[in-house]
Amino acid sequence: MIETQMEVRDANEANAAAFKKLMPEVAEPYNELNREVYKGGAISGKHKRLMALAASLCIGCRACILFQMEQALELGATVDEILETCSVTLALRGTTGMGETTRVMAYLRERGLLPE
Repeated sequence: MIETQMEVRDANEANAAAFKKLMPEVAEPYNELNREVYKGGAISGKHKRLMALAASLCIGCRACILFQMEQALELGATVDEILETCSVTLALRGTTGMGETTRVMAYLRERGLLPE
């Protein structure tokens, strides 16, 4: 059974919400750290999310890839910026970077952000 990237994202969000409800003493400090790390400063929040996307692609974390990409898009990242971020991953990881980039392409296609 092939899942869409959006189905994977939705399942990840539901499971994360369940964890946060059951473990608020762990989840809230984690959430606070992320709010602090990803807020704009010397580096904009958008660029921090693109950096996190590159790292996620390099380590192959499916949930992280989808989350960071969505966050970057919400902060105004363009498809071209997302694709250039993928190209950095290719330079760092080669074939495995390309394998993870296919997930990015599928998600962008599902969202209607790529030309047919």
